Amino acid sequence: MDLQQELNKTGGFKNLELLAKQVVEGFIAGMHKSPFHGFSAEFAEHKIYNQGESTKHIDWKLYAKTDKLFTKRYDEETNLRCHLIIDNSSSMHYPRMKEFGINKLNKIAFSALASASLMHILKKQRDAVGLSIYSDAYDFYSPEKGSERHHQMLLGQLSNMVATKPINKQTETYTYLHQIAENIHRRSLIFFFTDMFQTSTDETKLFEALRHLKHNKHEVVLFHVFDSEKELKFDFDNAPKRFIDVETGEHINLYPDSIKDNYESDVQAYFDELRLKCGQYQIKYVEADITKSFDKILTTYMVERGKFK
Repeated sequence: MDLQQELNKTGGFKNLELLAKQVVEGFIAGMHKSPFHGFSAEFAEHKIYNQGESTKHIDWKLYAKTDKLFTKRYDEETNLRCHLIIDNSSSMHYPRMKEFGINKLNKIAFSALASASLMHILKKQRDAVGLSIYSDAYDFYSPEKGSERHHQMLLGQLSNMVATKPINKQTETYTYLHQIAENIHRRSLIFFFTDMFQTSTDETKLFEALRHLKHNKHEVVLFHVFDSEKELKFDFDNAPKRFIDVETGEHINLYPDSIKDNYESDVQAYFDELRLKCGQYQIKYVEADITKSFDKILTTYMVERGKFK
């Protein structure tokens, strides 16, 4: 059986790796010269060679011209360890879609493509990346590695995650965050993709779990994934509709306009509280609106990498 063909039949990405490359290259093409060191392992400047140093980076062409030994210094020579965490509960598969592209994504597909884009940069820098996926169970875990085989395996997991649509899968995020935190032993840059919609979890328990990720001097970035048009602004026409909770199966029939103002006010207050709590716990909070581009994701990566010394 050709796994990739089977994934395509079920509505997954046709080529996640290619799409990620397009996202990254499009982002870089739109940038001016980056003020951030460490975005890639590129040559920065020469320095005089001192006896006893490794000869690996001596610029022999420059030696031929000047008869002096210089070595090349590269931006950000220290390898980074990065761990990606993705919430794969049923609510992350909203809205339902049959196929995906850069401009046609639901929350789980946005998270997968954003993760694959970050992996593409990490691969170019020869950095190590790990992945955790959870729903109503700890679905997948892989520690940080930097090999090509590992990279392809993670891409396959991301594609499979998008193609497999969980039915009525709730999650207790705090339970799995504690387990994930126990698996990440060495200091890492952690990116967490979630819509933060929980059916029953006490927010105190959730933020205690996020604080657990802060142990061992990890840098934690919460990418809050949501559809601003539907999940924040409640932008529906006023025809009578049935709204179904995809995680519990519960439903309600109503005219959208009858609750629009109260809904938007309550959700905005919840989002503001999340942002405040993240600030208190020194967790970077980033709005990851699926109706917008990936620029904020990649820019955040560059800034956070600059802090990771």
